[in-house]
Amino acid sequence: MKKKALILNTVLMLGVGSLLSVPGVHAASISDMESKKQKIQEQRSDVQSDIHNAEKEINRLQNEQEKLNAEIKKLDISISDTNQKIREKNEQIAQTKAEIEKLKAEIEVLKERIKKRNEVLKERARSFQQTGGNVSYLEVLLGATSFSDFIDRVSAISTIIEADQDILRQHEVDKKNLELKQKQVEEKLASLETMKQELEGMKAELEQQRKKKDQIMAQLQEKEKHVEEEKLSLQEEAEILAAQQAAIEKAIQLEKKRRAELEAARKRAAGQAKGNSSSGGSSETYLPPVSSGSFTRPASGRLSSTFGPRWGKFHYGIDIAARGDVPVVSAADGVVVRAYYSSTYGNCVFISHSIDGQIFTTVYAHLDSISVGTGQTVSKGQMIGYMGNTGRSYGQHLHFELHKGPWTASKSNAVDPLRYVPI
Repeated sequence: MKKKALILNTVLMLGVGSLLSVPGVHAASISDMESKKQKIQEQRSDVQSDIHNAEKEINRLQNEQEKLNAEIKKLDISISDTNQKIREKNEQIAQTKAEIEKLKAEIEVLKERIKKRNEVLKERARSFQQTGGNVSYLEVLLGATSFSDFIDRVSAISTIIEADQDILRQHEVDKKNLELKQKQVEEKLASLETMKQELEGMKAELEQQRKKKDQIMAQLQEKEKHVEEEKLSLQEEAEILAAQQAAIEKAIQLEKKRRAELEAARKRAAGQAKGNSSSGGSSETYLPPVSSGSFTRPASGRLSSTFGPRWGKFHYGIDIAARGDVPVVSAADGVVVRAYYSSTYGNCVFISHSIDGQIFTTVYAHLDSISVGTGQTVSKGQMIGYMGNTGRSYGQHLHFELHKGPWTASKSNAVDPLRYVPI
């Protein structure tokens, strides 16, 4: 990925402009073009390797996401299970509280029963104090009129005493039951509340883990998106490199043909009678320049944006805006490196120019339509399409870039077109 900014540093250094030789232009040798073709082939191999690495990275990221999805699924199941347990504890707590309310009513009844027993016991105690307790029972026994009456009175007194003892025993049992029930229900409620708190703590921890997993997933997805964009960018560069290699092949063949024609013309000129007029020794025909100088204006219209900082970023070209059907022409003689649709440039044309031994590259973006093809030789002022509003564009205009050297992804060779092109 680090080679991205440099991947096209020599891509457009083709010497293809030699096909359109003019006085003062030094044609690149065929061997030099063969060397450049080999270099571009090596760069294509590097780009393909980067694309392969990007695909491996995307697969790795997708595998990590699958593993993370499995972990998130487990957390979701655990959270769901914990929520169910919390609901169950809430139901048990509600039932226990209902038991407590019911017990409170039973406790009130028990308290009333104990209260009544206490009154009976108090009354019995007062009677003992007033009558001397066992003395009154003795008087009852001595008042018997017969032995049978005596036995009946003994039985009655025994029953009364046993009843008193039963009251005391029941009183003690009820008090213990009351204390036990209160203790049990309070312990049960406290236990349930503790379990609920532990479950809620567990749920909070699980949700925190889920949150972290979601964050990691978002990072992986963002990274995958970035690598996908890098892959698409590399694929676009690979296509440009392939087109450039094809342009070199064409340049080599045309250069061979041009040299053969020049040699034939030289021989014909040598065989002509002395004093006959000459065509200048060249079989090449050139269109008249649209304007003086190396470059001509690429389109009519107003200059709507210049080269430099713009909207918090850097604008690596100029914009020319106009309404209607506005032709766009090649700014100089050259060879079309690529004519295609880009997600950012829209319909666009890349043209390579060789001027006085210096390679220049021009870019024409956001075109409505394109009238030239990849590898085509174009002349200065030749129409290549119409101004438009395609790609990342806001209103009809031509985005025009000039690079002193090859076009690079980092646009490190971009220069201000106004320094070279009359606008």
